[in-house]
Amino acid sequence: MSYAQNLWFYFVLLSGIIIVPGMDMLFVLTNSLTGGRKLGLAAVAGITAGGVVHNIFGVIFVGTVSTMPPLFFKLILVCGSLYMAWIGYGLVKSSIFVDHVAKGIAKSYWVAFRQGAITCLTNPKASAFMLAVFPNFIKLQYGNVWMQGLIMAIMTSFLQIAIYGGFALAAHHSRDALISHKNTTIWVSRLVGVFFIAVATYSLFHGFTK
Repeated sequence: MSYAQNLWFYFVLLSGIIIVPGMDMLFVLTNSLTGGRKLGLAAVAGITAGGVVHNIFGVIFVGTVSTMPPLFFKLILVCGSLYMAWIGYGLVKSSIFVDHVAKGIAKSYWVAFRQGAITCLTNPKASAFMLAVFPNFIKLQYGNVWMQGLIMAIMTSFLQIAIYGGFALAAHHSRDALISHKNTTIWVSRLVGVFFIAVATYSLFHGFTK
């Protein structure tokens, strides 16, 4: 797999996991419906900041593991692939949809930013993603680990701002669309799950045959 293909896989995988409704998306919608677009965008900024911290942690983890024996590094990649497959299976079997998005308590932009960062940082799925999935896309043969991590962090921030920012700017329409198109949300989640399983299968094959 070339470096460009590797980034493309990561981009699609990350897009899918962000699009599937979760803690971060509902937090953005709640703030947007309560305090308007600016409060929603403050929440997006906080979530994005939390994502940057996750990426830094992921690169440090990969950099540390890469200094260990190759067998250990390969074991981490295999475990990450199995975790990807487990996430994919869970998405395929699940029926994720949004039945309501209630308004919250009005707050300042700073509070929305801070709570957004905390929401992202304390999301266990995000931490597990950085420990298990992220290392599969930073490969030593592609060069400097920190440069690869920087590019992936930029991609992550761009997708969070684009997707969550879009939900914040069109909060009422976004909420109505999520609530009234439950089947679409479910099938999007399942398609993302299939893609996770496909990438995990490829990574496992590549890990054992390399």
